[in-house]
Amino acid sequence: MRSEALPFALPLLGDAEEAEVIDTLRSGWLTTGPKAKRFEQMCADYLGVKHAIATNSCTGALHLALAASGIGPGDQVITTPVTWPATANVIEHVGARPVFADIDPDTLNIDPAAVRAAVTEHTKAIMPVHMAGQPCDLDTLGALAEELGLVVIEDAAHAFGAQYHGRMIGQTSTMAAFSFYPTKNMTTIEGGLLVTDDDVLADRARVLSLHGISRDAWKRYAVDGSTHWQLLEPGFKYNMPDVSAAVGLHQLPRLEEFITTRAHYADLYDQLLADVPGITLPVRLPDMRHTHHLYVIQLDLAALTITRDRFIEALRSEGIGTGVHFISLHLQPYHQRVRGIDPDEFPNARDVSARIISLPLYPKMTETDVHDVAAAVTKIATAYHR
Repeated sequence: MRSEALPFALPLLGDAEEAEVIDTLRSGWLTTGPKAKRFEQMCADYLGVKHAIATNSCTGALHLALAASGIGPGDQVITTPVTWPATANVIEHVGARPVFADIDPDTLNIDPAAVRAAVTEHTKAIMPVHMAGQPCDLDTLGALAEELGLVVIEDAAHAFGAQYHGRMIGQTSTMAAFSFYPTKNMTTIEGGLLVTDDDVLADRARVLSLHGISRDAWKRYAVDGSTHWQLLEPGFKYNMPDVSAAVGLHQLPRLEEFITTRAHYADLYDQLLADVPGITLPVRLPDMRHTHHLYVIQLDLAALTITRDRFIEALRSEGIGTGVHFISLHLQPYHQRVRGIDPDEFPNARDVSARIISLPLYPKMTETDVHDVAAAVTKIATAYHR
C-alpha cells in the first residue's frame, strides 16, 4: 500500500499560468476579452482550422454546434451511449431526440454499422465521441453522413491534439467540440472550444454563445468598439472569460509535452500489465494519434471472483484512485424512465459498463506512481483469479 493516496487525476499548472491569472485580475478585464481572443487564435493555429470559439465548457460548445446547425424538435441525433451525460443532454436541450448506437467493445468507440442501422427519416446528425482520446472511424461515419445528408458534430472532449490518419481532430468533420476541464490533457479550469471551417456556422455559433446579440462584450466595451447591439435570436451564455483563457495561454504550449508523457505512461502500463490474469488492456488502432486522456482496462469477470466495483474498492485500499468511463447512458435512470430502453438492446455497451476501470494517467504522475498502480492491479487480479 502507498503511504500517500494517488488521486485519479490532477492538472499540471506552473508559475506562468499563475502569473497570467494575476495579470488578468489586475487588468480589470475578467470576462471575454483580449486574452480569450488570443487563446482562440492560438487554438485555431494549433488545430489548423478557420474558426475557434472559446466557451465555458465542452457541453456549451456541443449545444452551440447543434443549435447553429438548426437541429431541433422532431430531429434525431445518433450518438454513443458510452459517454458523459452531456453528450445526450445537449441533444435534448435543442428539443431533438438522442438515438443510441452500440459501441465496438475493443475501442469503446461508436460502431459505424450500428449507426447506419439506427438511421431514420428523422436523423439529422451523428455525434461520435473519441473515447479516451482515440479517434473514431471518421471515414466510414463521414461517408455515411455525406450519403444521407447528415451533419457530423464530433464530441472531442477527450481528443484535443489527436490525429486521424495524419489530420488533426477538428479538421475532420463539420464541427468539433473540445473540453478543457481540469482532468483533460490541458485545462482552462472550466472551458471548452468549438471549431469549424464553415463561416456561416461559425458566425451563428459565436452570436448564440453570448445571448444571441450582435456584439460581444469585447466589441462593445473596447475603446474602439461599438456601443450598439441587436438581439438577433435567443442565445445562451457560453463565453469563456479571460481569467480562464489566461490559464490556457500557457497550457497549450505545453500540450505536446503532456501528450508525450501520457503516451509514455500508457506504454509503461502496457508492459507492466501485459501478463496480468483477468485484465484486458486498451486496444490502439494504427495510423492514429491517441491523446491518452484515459487508460481504460476491462476486467474478465468470468476469470475473476470479484466484481468491478469491489475491484475499485480494493484499489482504493491500496491507495489508488480510479474512475469509470462510462456506465452506459441507456442503463441510467433518466433514459430508462423516458425511453424505456431494453438493457440488452446495446449488448456491448451493457457489458463494458460492468467491466471497465480507468487507471490514473496524467503528467503530474511519476514512473514510480505508474509502477505502484500496476503492482496494485496485479496484486488484486492475481488474488481473485479463479
